[in-house]
Amino acid sequence: MAVDAKAVKELRERTGAGMLDCKKALEEANNDITKAAELLREKGLSAAANKAGRIATEGVVESYIHAGGRIGVLVEINCETDFVGKTDSFKEFARDIAMQIAAANPRYVRREEVPQEDVEKEKEILKAQALNEGKPEKIIEKMVEGRIGKYYEEYCLLEQNFVKDPDKTISQLLNEKISTIGENISIRRFARFELGEGLEKKVDNFVEEVMAQVNN
Repeated sequence: MAVDAKAVKELRERTGAGMLDCKKALEEANNDITKAAELLREKGLSAAANKAGRIATEGVVESYIHAGGRIGVLVEINCETDFVGKTDSFKEFARDIAMQIAAANPRYVRREEVPQEDVEKEKEILKAQALNEGKPEKIIEKMVEGRIGKYYEEYCLLEQNFVKDPDKTISQLLNEKISTIGENISIRRFARFELGEGLEKKVDNFVEEVMAQVNN
């Protein structure tokens, strides 16, 4: 299969891997850039993979307050050096992540943090739904696995679509930033506060509100 030169360039910018490695990964992934990036990481050829084991203890605790003080976010994002932590590029990334958390309301940073009992409970619910839909039992298992992937995409920050660019996930955005900055970066933890949380109140579309504020 012919590999698109633009795809090679985009993959190289996203991962920091060599041109030839990007070309081979795209050939193997049938020109699917996301899958090719995953293959490079699996082989340890991407810049993000090469830096993943390096210690990152510097960085920032970034805050984001939604208009009117209705939602507040604190997020800790680490890098390797104090110098990088003070750059505009790193601070902009941290603010984008804080804004993402405000808008998309994730519960965890990554899927490994989801309690196993929550995963099993969700699978039971999904299985019951599939049975109620009249699906054959032999395909229910595959359906549940597919739907649990959607569960992770909704509640795990790294797997969410970036609200400012829905064509990429937060994980992809993170890997791009690692490649650009040249240091390991880790989104360590966050806290999100919503005014009146847990109380009966009007439901608003905070994604639209946050994005409207960004675009003004």
